[in-house]
Amino acid sequence: MYKVWNFISSYSLLLIAGALLALVWANIDPNSYHHFVEFKLVEDFFIGHAHEVEGEIHRTLTLHYLINDVLMAFFFAIAAKEVWEAIILEEGSLRGKKAATPLVATLGGMLGPIAIYLGIAAIMGSETFSAVNRGWAIPTATDIAFSYLVGRMVFGAGHPAVRFLLLLAIADDAAGLIILAIFYPSGELAPQWLLVSLAAAVAVFVLANWLPRKMDRHNQLRPNSTWVRDRLGFWPYLVAGAVSWYGFQQAGIHPALGLLPIVPTIPHADRAFGIFSEAEQYLTDLLNHIEHMLKYPVEVILFFFGLVNAGVEFSSISAPTWLVLAGLLIGKPFGILFFGWLAAGPLRLGLPQGMRTIDLFVIGCVAAIGFTVSLFIASVAFPAGPVQDAAKMGALFSFAAAILSFLAGKLTRVEKQPG
Repeated sequence: MYKVWNFISSYSLLLIAGALLALVWANIDPNSYHHFVEFKLVEDFFIGHAHEVEGEIHRTLTLHYLINDVLMAFFFAIAAKEVWEAIILEEGSLRGKKAATPLVATLGGMLGPIAIYLGIAAIMGSETFSAVNRGWAIPTATDIAFSYLVGRMVFGAGHPAVRFLLLLAIADDAAGLIILAIFYPSGELAPQWLLVSLAAAVAVFVLANWLPRKMDRHNQLRPNSTWVRDRLGFWPYLVAGAVSWYGFQQAGIHPALGLLPIVPTIPHADRAFGIFSEAEQYLTDLLNHIEHMLKYPVEVILFFFGLVNAGVEFSSISAPTWLVLAGLLIGKPFGILFFGWLAAGPLRLGLPQGMRTIDLFVIGCVAAIGFTVSLFIASVAFPAGPVQDAAKMGALFSFAAAILSFLAGKLTRVEKQPG
């Protein structure tokens, strides 16, 4: 297993710093905190929160919109890059039999939390259920960075369970992107605008990728491809990304996903080294080059994401908090254990050598750290207010899964394997 890129630990620390600052600020002076988050940057702009005035749609660009809907698109683009390579490239992590059991376990890690969340909500009564049912996807998320860091501490860097956990987390992220796109529109749906995103993706692929390579056929010097790479670099893809992002906004699909159609159009390496592999920094393809260019900007973006999303008053703790926590802390471990066992045993897909069935439960405890994506889904599942704040608190409290993971590791006698 290749060493994982230190971007994981760097962005984790900045994200935590932003979240902690937000929590302290919101509980000391909530008025100034919310004024900061909803600070209006530009009135009547072509991007921003939409609101109707006398029958016409007006948009206001706020700090919250800039971070969550515009800048977080770069974070999701990096996640999409890892998913794309894991699926499409030779030896990709999500290809072949080696990925079968993690993929089935991922399904359990999503269905389990949904069943617990909605089941307990139904038991609490129809009024509670109708108030919180839109948040069913919040506990399905797994935070790749924090889960990886905790998994290394529980299992040791060399344990096959760590690789299994990474595969599960990246598959979970891929499913989360699909859920966001389908179930959580950002406005009234206008799917015809997706043709703008599709046109941008096709145009940049043909003009900046396929055509230069076709012109260079039978010429080992590749003059046209080299000219496009050296002279134009990432700019055609940035322009196409901006057009695609705008198409998503106008289509009513969350614009933070707007760069996803562009990622597959970027020239990429012909093999994969693993999810967030540090070895990829030595590759010269444009896709890896762009990912590493985004490293520091995305770390800063995630600090501000934590700052504008985690500012929740402790007084907001209520039913949605416990529902999200129950979904993560109960649904994830048992869902992953059951579906992982089903895949490894009855379906005969097997487990990686050196992994025990009970390790699936520990992996499930680690994967119960929802944090980043759970926070994001909470912010789009509910309108701003007490229900959203309570759900966000559940996502923040999911760090309790780290303690649960260490306890589960001790009780199941996990043997740490150094990397």
